[in-house]
Amino acid sequence: MDEIPFFNTIASIAVSISLLLALFLLTVKTTNKLANRLFACFLILNAIDVMGFFSNSFLDNSLNLETFRMSLFLLAMPIFYLYVLAVCYTDFRLKAIHLLHAVPFLLLNVVLTPRLYLASTIGKQHFFEHLQHTPEMYFSHILGETQYAFYIISVFILLKKYKVLYLENYTNPNRSSYQWLFQMTTVFLIAHSIVILRDLLRFTDYNNLFFWINIGIGIAVLIITCWFVLKALNNPELFRGIDSKLELAKDIHKPQAEATTDKTQSLPDEVTVSQIAALKAYMAEQQPYLDPSLTIQELANRIDMPVRDLSVLINHHMNQHFFDFVNEFRIQKAMKILKDKTKSHLTILEILYEVGFNSKSSFNTSFKKYTTLTPTEFRNSSL
Repeated sequence: MDEIPFFNTIASIAVSISLLLALFLLTVKTTNKLANRLFACFLILNAIDVMGFFSNSFLDNSLNLETFRMSLFLLAMPIFYLYVLAVCYTDFRLKAIHLLHAVPFLLLNVVLTPRLYLASTIGKQHFFEHLQHTPEMYFSHILGETQYAFYIISVFILLKKYKVLYLENYTNPNRSSYQWLFQMTTVFLIAHSIVILRDLLRFTDYNNLFFWINIGIGIAVLIITCWFVLKALNNPELFRGIDSKLELAKDIHKPQAEATTDKTQSLPDEVTVSQIAALKAYMAEQQPYLDPSLTIQELANRIDMPVRDLSVLINHHMNQHFFDFVNEFRIQKAMKILKDKTKSHLTILEILYEVGFNSKSSFNTSFKKYTTLTPTEFRNSSL
C-alpha cells in the first residue's frame, strides 16, 4: 500500500466533510444561530489544521500563508469554549471582551514575525527545514498545550455547573445537550492525548511509529467528523439552553447561612416545615408535574413564591434537585396507575406520557431509582 496517497485521501475526505457540515450549519434555519455559527467556525479551523497533513510542499511565496495556517490552531479551543457557552445558555451573546481569547494566537504570530513573516525567502526556507528544533516551535507547543489544558478544564467545569443548574431548575428529562457536549469534549481529550504522544515522537528515532500514529489520527479525524454529521442529521434540534443568570442553590443559600449565627432559632425551621408541607400539598392537589416541561420558575409563579426561595427550599432544605423532586410525584402517580387493575389495558408508554414524562428511557431510569423495579416488574408484582 502506498501510505502517503492513502493518508492524503483520508485527510482530504475529513476536510471536505467538515467544510460541508460547516456550510450546512451556517445556512440552516434555526433559532440557535450563534451556537451553529461558532461550531461552523470550529469545524473550519479544524479543517484548516488537518490540511497540514497533506500540504507538505509549498511554493516560496506561500510560506507566510502556511505560517499563518499553522498558528490558527490557537483559535480552535477558544471557539469551542464559546460554542459550549452558546449551547448551554440561551441568553449568551458575543461581546468585545471575548476578543481576549485570541491573545495566544496574536502572541504566537508576534513571536513568528521576525524569522518568518519579515524574513527573506531563503531565511524562511531555512526556518522550515529546521522547524521542529526552533525556539519558536518549542514556544508554540508550550503555549498550545497550556491553552488546551486551560480550556478543556474550563469546559468540564462549565458542563458540571450546567448539569446541576438543569437539575435544580428544569424537569424535562431530555438532557441531550449535556450528553453531546460531554461526549464531544471527552473525545477531543482522548484525541489530543494521542496527538501529544505523536508530537513527543518527533524528538525520537521512532519515525515509523510516528507515521502510523499520524495515519491513526487521520482516520480518527474522519470518524469524528462523520459522527458530527450523524448527530446533526439525527438531532436537528439537539440543544436546550438555560438562563445564564440562574444561580446554584448552594450559592443562593450561602449568604443566608452566613448571616444566621444563632443555631437555636426555631422560627425559620417552623416556617420552612410549613412551606414544605404547603408545597407538597399543592403538588398533590394541583398536579403541576403533569406538564413535561415544568420549570422551577413556572412553579414559583404558580405558588407565588420567589424563585430563589423555592430553589433553596427544594434543593437545600429538602435535599433534592428540582428534577428529582418533581419526578418523585410523577413516579408516585405512575405507581397508582400501575396498581389499578381497571387501567391494566394502558401500556407503559401511555402511562409515562400521562404522568408527565416524555422519554421512555428517562421514565424507566427514574422509576427504578425510586422503586428498585422497572415499571413492568412493578405492575406484575402488583396485579
